[in-house]
Amino acid sequence: MTLKQKHLIAAICALISLSAQAAVRKPNFIFIIADDHRWDAMGVVQREQGENARYPWFETPNLDRLAADGVRMRNAFITHSICSPGRASFLTGQYTHVNGVMDNNTPFPETAVTHANLLRDAGYRTAYFGKWHMGEQKGPRPGFQHSASFIGQGIYQDCPFEINGVMTETKGWVDDVTTDLAISWLKQSDKTQPFNMVIGFKSPHNKRGMNNLPDRLRNLYEGKTTKPTPNCKLAAIYHKPLTPEDDGKERGLSANSVHLDYLRHVKGIDENLGKLLDTLDTLQLTQDTVVVYSSDNGYFLGERGLGDKRALYEEGLRLPFIVRYPRMFAKGKLVDEIVLNIDLAPTWLDLAGLPANAGMQGKSFKELAAGKKPADWRTSFLSYYRKELGDTPTCVGVRTATQKLIHYHGKPDLTEAYDLAKDPYELNNLAKDNAFTAPLRKEMNRLANAVKYPLPEEVVVPLK
Repeated sequence: MTLKQKHLIAAICALISLSAQAAVRKPNFIFIIADDHRWDAMGVVQREQGENARYPWFETPNLDRLAADGVRMRNAFITHSICSPGRASFLTGQYTHVNGVMDNNTPFPETAVTHANLLRDAGYRTAYFGKWHMGEQKGPRPGFQHSASFIGQGIYQDCPFEINGVMTETKGWVDDVTTDLAISWLKQSDKTQPFNMVIGFKSPHNKRGMNNLPDRLRNLYEGKTTKPTPNCKLAAIYHKPLTPEDDGKERGLSANSVHLDYLRHVKGIDENLGKLLDTLDTLQLTQDTVVVYSSDNGYFLGERGLGDKRALYEEGLRLPFIVRYPRMFAKGKLVDEIVLNIDLAPTWLDLAGLPANAGMQGKSFKELAAGKKPADWRTSFLSYYRKELGDTPTCVGVRTATQKLIHYHGKPDLTEAYDLAKDPYELNNLAKDNAFTAPLRKEMNRLANAVKYPLPEEVVVPLK
């Protein structure tokens, strides 16, 4: 064999080896979780809603870019609509009565099994940046080898960060700082080892206000107006009914000025998302990185006279949810099956080629995102809220693709039921229609049994 032939064979073997390595390469993961970002506060959704859009002029080019290059889950929901419980379920793939984080004051359990520690143990580098918000929990974030995060709610301007346990002063708008820290870590990381990164934005959580924005956003949208929805003229069932004098008044978060401030914060995180996506392109990581954008809960902007979240009306439950993985998922795909926050962790494991964790109650949406609907995919889900702050009572609900039932513990006169296919704004309460509610009660019981959630005695029905 000549020297030239030997070199040729060596080159061929090297190419085969590189090809084999590429074939088994583990994907990277980036989960971006905003705080209180409602499902429709995206340009792509506003355009889709047409004449029903509340802010049709609103533009989010980077969220739209992510959606155009990936898969948008149009029926994504939270199982427990407040901050810390929502975050804990994304990490653990479990309902909050199982993972133990049922309110905003409970630290995340150090021993909890999460996508972070399972991927870490499988050879991934893990990092957490920005808002954590599990009570006032301090110290390195459980399961993450590197963390640059702030305590509790933090502050919007010049927020101190705890970087790997060391308190560090920062300058500037907190979501800009979070993004810069994440990008710096990406640039300095070993590109041959896969990573799992979570980025928590503080925006658009209250308290917002002009002074809590960077200068570039403070005067944005001056002169713009937003539109109310039909359910802005209703009170929540546990509040006093509105009087004719209330009609047309700006109540709480239905005020236009509040909406504009909210959208300015969303615009800020859209800009930072763009910086992250550009960094992935520059580092040639885009093809091999799964990016998911979502929020810790839904949010009310005046619907039913409500602000905040907690309640099980649609605005409190629905999430923005976009997933991009160019190596596997098609561009611009829409998925309308029900996806939950508890599905993120099992999906990460599935995409990494790791076995499902027995303690996780969610399902991998890998097949859905790839365009294949599993035969056993859910057609309903259980949600609940345990009274904490505010006046939303403890409640439990079941939502199917087209219907909903909400039960308030010990308050059967407040029961709500809606035909969402005919009544998307939940205006016509069908709670007294037994033919409508009986199947929903049975489904609520079935789902509660499946996840071992203790229903109040007044809604327990025998299952056959």
